[in-house]
Amino acid sequence: MDELLLIAASGLAREVLAAVRASGRFDVLGILDDDPGKTGAIVDGVPVLGPASEALGYPAAGVAVCVGAGIGRARIVDRLAGLGFPDRRYATVIDPSVRVPDGCRIGRGSVLLGHVTLTAGVTLGEHVVVMPGVTLTHDVVVDDFATFAAGVSLGGGVRIGRGAYLGMNACVREGASVGAGATIGMGAAVLTDVPDDETWVGVPARVLRAGIAGLGTSVAHHAIGSTRRAG
Repeated sequence: MDELLLIAASGLAREVLAAVRASGRFDVLGILDDDPGKTGAIVDGVPVLGPASEALGYPAAGVAVCVGAGIGRARIVDRLAGLGFPDRRYATVIDPSVRVPDGCRIGRGSVLLGHVTLTAGVTLGEHVVVMPGVTLTHDVVVDDFATFAAGVSLGGGVRIGRGAYLGMNACVREGASVGAGATIGMGAAVLTDVPDDETWVGVPARVLRAGIAGLGTSVAHHAIGSTRRAG
């Protein structure tokens, strides 16, 4: 059983912990959180050991960043990289209810929770978070640090940009794209391309707030990581 550390004492960490326990693949050593007030606390039976930088002190352990917002995950990954933390140590967490067909690729550090559906040729970048009940159909491509709330559905050939956020039960029409740093509101139906850093809501979805520099631009110095089959 591989050792694992979770970063952030969050609701997502609790969900990841449940998925990990169901899979039996990892032994979770503890949770790391930069809030000093949380050190020593117990989260669902797992101790909070100290700040994120302490991941360097556990060289045999994999790490999963359990921050819900993509920009928050990116900041932690960036900071750890500056401390010399190697990318190879980021673990991919996949709930045992999820089937990953041949031809689908999942990047390092990504999290797929219960009953996510991948059909054919789906490619997810690094540190992507996919909440329960999401459906990703054929030839969907998702860049790093994107986040899907529960129940999101993507049609075939959809592209999702770096750090985009799709709210609960949102859907995107086949062939459309959602730009880097964009936000799609709960229950929205996206029928056309969404530019970088815009917020769209409604049925059909329309722009609510246009281009304020967000994750798509402010941390664009990150190269999109190469994707790998989940191990």
